Amino acid sequence: LLAAPSPSYGLIPIMAQQEELQIGVAGQAVILNCRGIPQNTAVTWKYSKAVIRLFTDTHLKGKATMTDRSEINLTSKHLKVLDLRLSDAGIYTCEYGTHTVSISLHVFKLTISLDGHFLQNEVPKLTLMQNSTHPLPNLNITLFNNNNKMVRPKLLQNETPQKYTLMLKQLEATDSGTWMCHIRSDSPLINQNISFDVKVLGFQNPDLERKYATADSTVILSWYLNFQQIKWKEGFTGQMNWKQQESATAHELLDFNVTARGEQHETKKINRFRFEIPESKPESTIQVELSKVHFNHSGQYQCQLAYNGRHTQSKIELVVMKVSADPVGPLSRGAEMTLICQVSSPLPSNAHLLWKHMNGTPIDIKKSKQHEVKVEVKVSTAGLWSCHLIEDNDSRISLNYIVEEAPVWLSYVVIGASVGGSILVFGLASLCIISGIGWQRRRQRAKRMARARQYLLENKTCQCQQ
Repeated sequence: LLAAPSPSYGLIPIMAQQEELQIGVAGQAVILNCRGIPQNTAVTWKYSKAVIRLFTDTHLKGKATMTDRSEINLTSKHLKVLDLRLSDAGIYTCEYGTHTVSISLHVFKLTISLDGHFLQNEVPKLTLMQNSTHPLPNLNITLFNNNNKMVRPKLLQNETPQKYTLMLKQLEATDSGTWMCHIRSDSPLINQNISFDVKVLGFQNPDLERKYATADSTVILSWYLNFQQIKWKEGFTGQMNWKQQESATAHELLDFNVTARGEQHETKKINRFRFEIPESKPESTIQVELSKVHFNHSGQYQCQLAYNGRHTQSKIELVVMKVSADPVGPLSRGAEMTLICQVSSPLPSNAHLLWKHMNGTPIDIKKSKQHEVKVEVKVSTAGLWSCHLIEDNDSRISLNYIVEEAPVWLSYVVIGASVGGSILVFGLASLCIISGIGWQRRRQRAKRMARARQYLLENKTCQCQQ
């Protein structure tokens, strides 16, 4: 909707025969001034020779098109035309006695697409039209946003001087407010401001936000809506989705709606996904709480608004970090352990992982390469190690890992177990060899006895034949 600036009272002479120029804006009121009228003088206001109103001892109405939208001030005899239309442009005359004053009314009409109600990232279109009985001038148009900063729109090729179409940039939620269109012309001399309201429904979050969390911590994801701040008077709906990867299927976690009175209602949609809607949260906020987050919670969380079939959205990418050791447990004397720090998804180019020995020297630092999802460091001494996720040279999150030194007796137990194990293996091997040799000898003895029995049988047979 167009906001109404103060009516313009200035009259600009443009013709020698007492014709004056006055500017009006469609949808607003304009006051046409007939100067120099003596008191108690009858006045007749006409439009293109058709009577608008006649003021004598009685107040009579005429038949001009704007008669029902006009009134004469009883004191000044000025004519006020309400709810001005583009077609109201033309020559108005004020007649009193033998005098006639002519006023040329130049009317501008500024319209904004979608009635000035936009979603974040939409592109508004402004249309400026003008009408006059005189040749239409070429206009210089300047726009100022809600912070009174000059905006450079794209001027589409106008078909006639009567109509100008301007395309603005994509809107942000912070663009809500009163804007100004400044119109200027040198001939005739025009210097006119037309204000208009812009309301942008959206998020106070950026379009894409990255949030880091450590494993097993509690995370609250928040989207801040601006509908109360901009006094949005229309109902709208929305939903929140989650997917682990860009190409994965999205799962709806909750939906919500906001009534024209600003009442907000939310409904959970998935029960198997562990999250809660906090009972106590700021107004105009969509929030979910994730307890004991792990890698399966990571991914893209998208909050979407819908209004009149149009949509806008804001995403939060949750990146989870965890640390581990291989092997797990105390570090024995002379042994090595690998510490592993990893994140659930690739980091941006301005971020990296960093292992740091808190009690060590600057040499005890291991940094990940660009876009790596994990970094490993080998340690041979006990102490406190900390893994940091660094973004733009700032530590965003960190996790500690304490490498404990195994007790001396445990080292001896390990050594004894190793030695004992070696002796046991040697003993078993020796036993196996001795058993194998004994088994081989018994087998050979059995073979000799079998041959001897065979020999005896053969000799006995021969003696019986003789």
